[in-house]
Amino acid sequence: MLPKVNQMLHYQIASSDEEEAALEYRSRIADEEDDSYLIEYPLNEKTGRPKRLFLGDELSVYFVSGEGVKHYFDSHVTGFMEDGLIRLVKIMKPDPERMTKVQRRSFLRMPATLDLAVKLSNLERFVCQTDDVGGGGISFICDPQWNIKQGSTLECWLLLPYKNGSLEHAPFQAEVVRINELETGRKQIMSKFVAINDTERGKIIRYCFEKQLEYRNR
Repeated sequence: MLPKVNQMLHYQIASSDEEEAALEYRSRIADEEDDSYLIEYPLNEKTGRPKRLFLGDELSVYFVSGEGVKHYFDSHVTGFMEDGLIRLVKIMKPDPERMTKVQRRSFLRMPATLDLAVKLSNLERFVCQTDDVGGGGISFICDPQWNIKQGSTLECWLLLPYKNGSLEHAPFQAEVVRINELETGRKQIMSKFVAINDTERGKIIRYCFEKQLEYRNR
């Protein structure tokens, strides 16, 4: 499996300086050629500052597939290209036979009662509360009249209250993976994210870490 245009690459740059070699960067694939990718200039993962690359720089790269699998490969800078006002970096495409992959660890899940707005495929809407939340999905409790089935795709908006008093909304699409009938007659809907951007996922993960610290400090 090879990365595609618009996919984000994460990588480290070979260096004799150990601190420099440990830094991580990211770039979006802007275009591709038969044997190369054209990537945007790299940004430091922590600071967001751009990093200049040079011809021949060796890169240790990975990208994350939609299934949450990290695919690793080695590459190097083969040239540069001007695209209007943007300068792109050309790197060698990997040999698929030499790529390795690692399943990303499951995201932290925390019990949480949060307000959730849900829109069904038939455009019906309702508001309910979550049972637990995590960076990979959520579960929530709803009344039985809503026509939700295993495999359904839901459009959701989650309200996240943080410890400092601020509120954030995190929109996403989720697929129903399991439905439990509760003794109360209500339903527990367990779902996984199928469309969520990194910013919105980051909001949810931040909330989970705050809750984890809260539980530890009790």
